[in-house]
Amino acid sequence: MKINHVFFPLKTILAGMLLFQIQFGHSQEAKNSELYKTIMSKDSLLFDIGFNTCNINPFENLFSNELEFYHDKDGVSNKADFLKVFKSGLCGSTETYRSRRELVSGSTKIYPLYKKGILYGAIQNGTHQFYENTTKKGKPFLKENEKLVGNAQFTHLWILENNAWKLKRSLSYNHQEVNSEEEKTNLFDDEQETEKWLKENNIPTLGIGIISDGKLKQVKVFGNLKRNVSAPYNTIWNVASLTKPVTAIVTLKLISQGKWDLDEPLSKYWTDPDIAKDPYLKLLTTRFVLSHQTGFPNWRYLNESKKLDFKFKPGTQYQYSGEGFEYLRKALEKKFHKTLDQLASELIFTPLKMNDSQLIWNDKIDLSRYAINYDNQGNAYEPTKNKTANAADDLLTTIEDYGNFLCSVMNSDGLSPKVFEEMISHQIATKKDKYFGLGFEIYDLGNQNYALSHGGADKGVQTIVFMLPKTKQGLIIFTNVDDGYKVYEKTIQHYLGEIGNRIISIETK
Repeated sequence: MKINHVFFPLKTILAGMLLFQIQFGHSQEAKNSELYKTIMSKDSLLFDIGFNTCNINPFENLFSNELEFYHDKDGVSNKADFLKVFKSGLCGSTETYRSRRELVSGSTKIYPLYKKGILYGAIQNGTHQFYENTTKKGKPFLKENEKLVGNAQFTHLWILENNAWKLKRSLSYNHQEVNSEEEKTNLFDDEQETEKWLKENNIPTLGIGIISDGKLKQVKVFGNLKRNVSAPYNTIWNVASLTKPVTAIVTLKLISQGKWDLDEPLSKYWTDPDIAKDPYLKLLTTRFVLSHQTGFPNWRYLNESKKLDFKFKPGTQYQYSGEGFEYLRKALEKKFHKTLDQLASELIFTPLKMNDSQLIWNDKIDLSRYAINYDNQGNAYEPTKNKTANAADDLLTTIEDYGNFLCSVMNSDGLSPKVFEEMISHQIATKKDKYFGLGFEIYDLGNQNYALSHGGADKGVQTIVFMLPKTKQGLIIFTNVDDGYKVYEKTIQHYLGEIGNRIISIETK
């Protein structure tokens, strides 16, 4: 399938395109730019509607008549040759599609091309994965028969021809075969392979909890607490904002017991002096705190005045706020004459035997098991040593303790049916297919399925959890470094599969 013209090596073409892009081109397009959205829509037509479903017409119409397709294993094709192979090969003999290309989330970079200030094209770089389906001819297509078989990088040159975007050059290279079963066995299940991966990503310690059938079934902790000291399964972590779900469940249990009201003004029990004269004060309720609709900033110290204020009328917008949870804490403590850590101990920690979980720093902490927090250069942070409980931050816990807590939530232990329904209801949208309920974020997975989630981020802390109440599954990921989030995607995909991919898709839209 060679074209009758001078053949330039693939690396030479790539180097030339990228050198032009770096030396003379414009910077990478932002994901919310019109050009980025346009090219991504063409990518979707090319693969999701064309390649993946063998819908030839939209697929064919995206190509320039001068198309050149460079493949690092199959050589060079022009438009006619490429379409001939596509129609007779991939799509010619299958009754259900047998191959699928998927763009790796977050891998796409798009660079505009200008001439005398006029946009004439764009370069798209990215990585895609290839799946094969083993469903036999004539049988109904079964998603579970699909498996990952390879991945590759690509570079596309899109050109405006008569005001229409056309693919003029396509380069597909660095093809790697993947044995999905082998990969699944190695990473996370093979300790040496996982430790190697963590070192490559500069992750000191990683903790994973796997929930199935509504119970914590596995706890895995990888890495070291310090040089040559392996992290134990019961490593103690600061989990930052994963404190908020604990505060939320304390409150929701009190509501279930009829001792607290979801929609009662908090001013009945507590008024912060900074907002004592603000007319919005009496609109503050527990519902708005737990769904982040208070109107407060995340923290008052972020204000120039360092004082608490309302940024908008409570109940009208979403704004993540630790201040809201602290406000709720003070109201609870005023009414019940108990500290939050006492309430959490009575309602959650003691009943669930969460013996390594606490909201204050004291002598009970086994420092030999504490995961020190690091920046991404390997420098240690000083631990946060709270003497009073913070309703929004700095819970100390283990994978096992927090996993058992999530199982109790998912099984609605101590929550009335009405309160549980309120907790999982869409209180306010935060982005497409993502909402805040009461204390947890909610991912709409389609087909009436959903995931509950919350994350934590602080100096040297990156943590996240997921619950799937309908299937009684869950996943916990704890890390102790500023950029620990970079291991989330692979971990989520490994343990949550297609649901994990759906969550990642929602998060990266």
